[in-house]
Amino acid sequence: MTLRVIVVSVLCLLGSVAGGRLRAEEPPASPYGGWKEAKSPATGWFRTAQEDDRWWLVDPAGHKFLSVGVNHVSYTADTIQDTNRSPYREAVSQKYGGSQKWGEEAVKRLRGWGFNTIGAWSDPVTWRQRTPYTVILDFARQVRWREGQSFPDVFAPIFEQSARRAAQRACRPLAGDPWLIGYFTDNELHWGPDWRTGDSLLVEFLRLPDRSPGRQAVLRFLRGRYLTIDELNEDWGTEYESFQQIGRSPQAGARIPQQDEDDFLRIVADRYFTVTREAIRSVDPNHLILGCRFAGGVPKPVLQAMKDHVDVVSLNHYDLHAPKALLREIHQIAERPVIITEFSYRARDSGLPNTKGAGAVVDTQQDRAESFERYVRELAALPMVVGYHWFEHADEPAEGRFDGEDSNYGLVNIEDDPYQALVEAMTKVNEAIYEAAARGAARAKGQ
Repeated sequence: MTLRVIVVSVLCLLGSVAGGRLRAEEPPASPYGGWKEAKSPATGWFRTAQEDDRWWLVDPAGHKFLSVGVNHVSYTADTIQDTNRSPYREAVSQKYGGSQKWGEEAVKRLRGWGFNTIGAWSDPVTWRQRTPYTVILDFARQVRWREGQSFPDVFAPIFEQSARRAAQRACRPLAGDPWLIGYFTDNELHWGPDWRTGDSLLVEFLRLPDRSPGRQAVLRFLRGRYLTIDELNEDWGTEYESFQQIGRSPQAGARIPQQDEDDFLRIVADRYFTVTREAIRSVDPNHLILGCRFAGGVPKPVLQAMKDHVDVVSLNHYDLHAPKALLREIHQIAERPVIITEFSYRARDSGLPNTKGAGAVVDTQQDRAESFERYVRELAALPMVVGYHWFEHADEPAEGRFDGEDSNYGLVNIEDDPYQALVEAMTKVNEAIYEAAARGAARAKGQ
């Protein structure tokens, strides 16, 4: 028996006896927060599994698992814009005396509310509280971007080198930790026209300097598609004299065929997900790769390119209802399960301005509670969904954080006091999520 198997067995035994002596007919509870009624083969690590047309995570002890998490469980939380002052840190430092005691109490309280996962951007002290957790690596931010650039040049050798260095630094120390679910590679990258810029990645890469690997990649793509510059000019409605001239005048983007933009986007995505996966796997063969946390939607070419490189597709989505059609489309194309990695609601009765930030602003904390319950109930009916992570643990400061957001996203306020109506509803919903998911899978199978 290997040391890892022994450790997992001991953890299972500890979890079984933690609440008192069990009757012989009762299955052991998972120490990881997995479903005690449902067992699968144990590997010592989190993994994915599809059984009877329903996707699950499976925890290291072999129990089916849905990741029910909270983002940004942080001792510092948010600082006031253009300052080093954190009102939340000031409050909890007085209350707990330091980050260690705060971390113990914060995670204990979250578990009491039915959460079993520490989400992205959380303080490392929370990772050591015997609760499953996730880590965000921010690969794209490991390289310097040029002015006007909204996506890294993934073809540049420095991107691959930086990704490997980041993985060495962040993943290698965690490679043997069974409590780690897996890694997010990035958050809300610009994959196409959105609120940040109306440009496609094809247009953006054409604007890179002549010798940049990204511009050379898009020119290779265009030369492979069009035998002559005249053929390209006819399709694009341009008058370039050579391929080297493309993107070097206002003609760029005059009438670029959607197929060209989609096919180059697929090439960029394949490169991004190949590099990030290989960087992680070079130092950690054990943990899940949870994708890059898409912002509200995912272009089809990206889903097509990523499916062989990730274990889960992660989606940030702020709406009053779960995006059922979108989640079905993601699963159909990527053939992977999905986690909702951000969703939230803000309330006017919090006293916060709520002038900047994603998601609906409702009247009261009770409205937040009802919105949460409705959204999760809709998610539970979808067999490809393997978890949901609330944004976020503590409210943003009324003065605005680094980007000006000033919203009531927290489970707790700046003084670390819970919003009681919200957390009571969350506790009820979270504790029933496995049964709700199983019922949803049974209904879907019967349709």
